[in-house]
Amino acid sequence: MRFEIVGKNITITDPMREKIEKKLSGLQKYLLIDGDTTARVVARVYPNTQKIEVTIPSKVGILRTEVEQQDIYSAVDIALDKLEDQLRRQKTRLNRRHRDSLAESFILEEEAEDVDIPVKTKSIVAEKMDLEEAIMQMELSNHDFYIYTDDESDRISVVYRRNNGGYGLIETE
Repeated sequence: MRFEIVGKNITITDPMREKIEKKLSGLQKYLLIDGDTTARVVARVYPNTQKIEVTIPSKVGILRTEVEQQDIYSAVDIALDKLEDQLRRQKTRLNRRHRDSLAESFILEEEAEDVDIPVKTKSIVAEKMDLEEAIMQMELSNHDFYIYTDDESDRISVVYRRNNGGYGLIETE
């Protein structure tokens, strides 16, 4: 990781630069930060406190923190803790997201290999009706969709219940 360390109202000394680089280099163990990444660190001095701002672009987003303390070295330590927490949370989210999708694909693959899935076949007559009546028939039959022939266009149509609570319509050509 490369570093861009800037001081506002303060001169960045070599010991300050070494401490910041040493602390932030430890973040590479999380594997979400490339070696090409440039970490931007801005140190500011106010009348009563000192502030450090750290911005690091990672593979999954931008990590950013601001810490204001009496001492710049303690501000660096607290900023590092905050960044580690952000990285840990992002890594956990990624692991959960991929773990769930991988588990589902393994289950589906096992089911496909082990069991021949029987297909139930059903024949229907798509009755002529309007959209409102088709929705009512769908609700009465307690299904998620209903196939009918639209009385205006004389085409087969499908009305279905959407996840957000509304209805959808599929029309054939």
